[in-house]
Amino acid sequence: MLRSIRSRDSKSRASKSRTSMIAAVSAFTLAALATAPALAQDTFKIGLILPMTGPQASTGKQIDAAVKLYMQQHGTTVAGKTIEVLLKDDGAVPDNTKRLAQELIVNDKVNVIAGFGVTPAAMAAAPLATQSKTVELVMAAGTSIITEASPYIARTSFTLAQSTVPMAEWAAKNGLKKAVTMVSDYAPGIDAENSFKAAFTKAGGEVLQSVRFPLANPDFSPFLQRAADAKPDAIFVFVPSGQGGAFVKQFIERGLDKAGVKIIGPGDVTDDDLINNMGDAIAGTITAHFYSADHDSAANKAFVAAFKKANGGMRPNFMAVSGYDGMNLIYEALKNTGGKADGDSLIAAMKGLAWESPRGPVSIDPDTRDIIQNVYIRKVEKVGGELYNVEFATIPNVRDPVKAAKKQ
Repeated sequence: MLRSIRSRDSKSRASKSRTSMIAAVSAFTLAALATAPALAQDTFKIGLILPMTGPQASTGKQIDAAVKLYMQQHGTTVAGKTIEVLLKDDGAVPDNTKRLAQELIVNDKVNVIAGFGVTPAAMAAAPLATQSKTVELVMAAGTSIITEASPYIARTSFTLAQSTVPMAEWAAKNGLKKAVTMVSDYAPGIDAENSFKAAFTKAGGEVLQSVRFPLANPDFSPFLQRAADAKPDAIFVFVPSGQGGAFVKQFIERGLDKAGVKIIGPGDVTDDDLINNMGDAIAGTITAHFYSADHDSAANKAFVAAFKKANGGMRPNFMAVSGYDGMNLIYEALKNTGGKADGDSLIAAMKGLAWESPRGPVSIDPDTRDIIQNVYIRKVEKVGGELYNVEFATIPNVRDPVKAAKKQ
């Protein structure tokens, strides 16, 4: 009996020891996160977390190339700080994102974490940004809620609703009265579906079906058949950047184009980087988006020429311009703080910043820290023997409609 009591006492002491050790490690990690940016010196470090491998690799490739181009054009010294970029591949896996973000903040003592190819990745890093008071700059992910996950998050990409609401309103006003929505089954897709349905029905349209398919390596054929059976005027589609080509190919193989069904959606489906491989059958497709490589401005023509020259002729897409503008936001904020690199100073300097982007005039909403930008209605056309998204209408200064609706 005495031996049994001693054994229980020993186990109890061991358990308390393990609990104390875990608490100590957690406290150390939180303390390291809280103090990491303050240890930065004359080097200003940007931890760039991107999917360089896996299904979203094209996103990582475009943003990485744009970041390098911006630094090549604007130098690596800002407000007395030497800019250094540490590129990490998370494969768009949130667990990887969280681990890499913590390593960058604690071990590498970065001043900003940036990139984030998909929403789950951006959300995984948000608590770390808050704990360490490190700016998290989203250059890709498009779910509305992201900037609400931390007061240190800003975004230079877009929200899905910024494109889907104008697309829905245009479609309803231009003879497309019946639609089927088809979206990837994750947060941005659901955002796109909900905002399109709300705006389309409000404008007098009817959504016949709402179809969701898996995010990873989907076979669109059975879903397209369901849509065809509903006999819509149009299919509204959202897939992540890089998957549009496969969707269009299977859309044409099913003969939906010959049946008079139109593809409409945000610009991801006719990605500038991939559109030339989709074939001439994609011509006439209408999308709404914030950027086209065909955008008619001096700033964009210079950007496209420089990007193609630096990347073996690769055409920049909307991810590239988001990464390019992300670097501009960091540089300008650092200038405005006079070199103060702490998170509170940087995020304050980012709020309200405005500049002329290759996509057109943009600014950072001081209330939401989302980007305010023009959205363009575009049609796929042949220009100089190549397929482009040709803009024919502009909706200026679009804020995130989801957050705007919450204020009403």
